[in-house]
Amino acid sequence: MPSFTAVDRLLQSVPGPLVTRLSRIDTGRGREQLYRHQLPQLLTELAARARVASITASSALEGAIVADQARAKQIIDGKAAQLRNRSEQELAGYRAALDYLFTEAWHPLNAGLLLHVHRLLWGHTAAEGGKFKVDDNLVVDRSATGDTEVRFVPVPARLTPQCTTDLVDRYTEETLRGAHHPVLLIGLFVLDLLTIHPFADGNGRVVRAVTNALLDDAGYGVGRYVSLEQIIANSAEAYYAALLASTRGWHDDAHDPWPWLGYFVSTLTTAYETFESRASSDRSTGTKQDRVRDYVVNHAGDIFKISDIRVTLPGISDPTIRLALESLKREGRITPEGTGRSAVWRKTRST
Repeated sequence: MPSFTAVDRLLQSVPGPLVTRLSRIDTGRGREQLYRHQLPQLLTELAARARVASITASSALEGAIVADQARAKQIIDGKAAQLRNRSEQELAGYRAALDYLFTEAWHPLNAGLLLHVHRLLWGHTAAEGGKFKVDDNLVVDRSATGDTEVRFVPVPARLTPQCTTDLVDRYTEETLRGAHHPVLLIGLFVLDLLTIHPFADGNGRVVRAVTNALLDDAGYGVGRYVSLEQIIANSAEAYYAALLASTRGWHDDAHDPWPWLGYFVSTLTTAYETFESRASSDRSTGTKQDRVRDYVVNHAGDIFKISDIRVTLPGISDPTIRLALESLKREGRITPEGTGRSAVWRKTRST
């Protein structure tokens, strides 16, 4: 594969800013391991939040949106008796793929694993997953007027199985050799797999799910506690721009991987900074009511429901949530509107 045919040349000189970020990532990795030993209950709660955010964000990037957060949480928890539409089916599919990679013994990495993840992704839809593309495909941008522009040309369908196997083999070989930082190798693997574009649909979601697993396997488990997918969704324009810049010349082994690697490393740095911030905040704020107050004041939308708080802060009881809301209401920071299932809370201007 192009990025691994000359990996020593590509990675012989890592830009200074990336060296700094990689160092911060490694420091964050150490802190993560410390928290795992000292604060397992806290990490369990962070993992529950991140799981919801990852599943909803990765699906939303591909247009599969379940707007009702309570309904999305029900689907993610496997409690929906029926999936009503394609978006709900795809949400359930990403849940199955991500849960498999985080809870099952998925090793070794091979083409069969990628096919299995794809099969899980489409397992609740009428589409047939678990197969490589049979027709050549293009990655295009669509404008608001419906015009399309080719972003890049993936590997032809007839070459896809062999190219995918070769990529996995070379990545595995370089990982065992240990000559380069594992985060950079994972970044190159992601770049090449996205450029191969092995499936007719679902490539981005398969790659994002597998990215979590590869990072976790290399000891960088922050994706369990902070949603990498959410960070990508929040920076989608930079995500696609970096991919576009690094895929130019890929087929001729003349591409520049650094725009993509810069974005990839930056995403992981942000994840570890967010992890440290959340872990420190949740550890120090003390009461669960304080955490509800922090969410409402600093993170909730101008109008929100109690169900939004349940989704974001799993493990906090409704009575505790209501006590915090009543306290904020007395302070004049929020006001209730409506009753019953349609009830919402609105922030005041002073909040």
